[in-house]
Amino acid sequence: MFFVQGLTFATLLTQVAALQRKHELSDGELSILLLVVPVIAGVGSVAAGEVAKRYGSRVVLRVAQPVACLAVVLAGLAANVPTLVAANVLFGIGLGSVDAGMNMQAVAVERRYGRAVLTGFHALWSAAAVLGAVWASVAGGMGLGLGVTFAIAMAVGVLVSAAAAGGLFGAAEEHVASPAREESPKAARFPWRPILPLCLAMAFLYVGDASISNFGSVYMEKIMHAAPAVVPLALAAYQATTFLVRVGGDLAVRRYGPAAIVRIGGALATLGFAGIVAAPNETLAIAAFGVAGVGLSVVAPQSFSAAGRLDPAGTGVAIARVNMFNYVGFIVGAALVGGIAEAADYQVAFAAPLVLAAAIVLLARGFQPAAAPRPVRI
Repeated sequence: MFFVQGLTFATLLTQVAALQRKHELSDGELSILLLVVPVIAGVGSVAAGEVAKRYGSRVVLRVAQPVACLAVVLAGLAANVPTLVAANVLFGIGLGSVDAGMNMQAVAVERRYGRAVLTGFHALWSAAAVLGAVWASVAGGMGLGLGVTFAIAMAVGVLVSAAAAGGLFGAAEEHVASPAREESPKAARFPWRPILPLCLAMAFLYVGDASISNFGSVYMEKIMHAAPAVVPLALAAYQATTFLVRVGGDLAVRRYGPAAIVRIGGALATLGFAGIVAAPNETLAIAAFGVAGVGLSVVAPQSFSAAGRLDPAGTGVAIARVNMFNYVGFIVGAALVGGIAEAADYQVAFAAPLVLAAAIVLLARGFQPAAAPRPVRI
């Protein structure tokens, strides 16, 4: 499910510049169009949480992931802007539902293992995103239309999703009995304070991620004047380094702890965005996108993992709240970077995620697991 989500996401987002050109959208109109996805994704995430609470996240994923794949194909076939907006709305619903559901499943698996494994799931997301970006580059070099490009990738996605669905946890396996769940609603309310650093880090991460996913291809085309086959390589570099770090990320977390890993990640992301702002040519720009991927790669999985530790009963409340800030970051990222680009240019616009990536360093302390209480000697 993580693999298909990454493939779906990258297949659509690597072609933002092509969609802008096809529908003759200004930078401001493009920003508004891109805002549709995270806003609707937030609605999809909330709805998925309500369904998963009663029926489990497996039901959500079996329906929502094929819907997201279909929406990507419809976006490629859209003949006009209203049709493209409708496809984006459908994609947003599927995207938000799958994001929430797959992380609920992953946290349930990590809880059963009793050690950090969640970063590995996100590594598969990144691997598929790299494949999606590479496929976009190949398809651009072959001169394939958007509809055909999207349909080929999404046919693979639907087949993989259908094959994987049978191995997901059901509701009985996913939810954990806990005294907290049997107490009064007042006692069972989940406090915001412990998860606030996770929520803010998630939002700041996705401002950076949204700036790269939404505008990386536009930056390469308009600022670096790259060829069609080179344009998708910015996102490919970002996702490739994200994947490589996530492959070994769980081992690093087990050794050094999540707080240290997130702190280092924030620092590297800041360096990467500084490189994007200052890049004099497309080669160094692609390298800077890769450095940003190294830094941002660890934040999302550690946010969900930390949220899962704060919700041992497996209610999904903490995960759903943290996931909501995913879309807050996307909304802010699309509006902020798009707005600055409209006023100045895309190279200057990437200074905004640079500042917020630096703020993640300060929030890393909130990722440290609570120390187990010392036994009282009598």
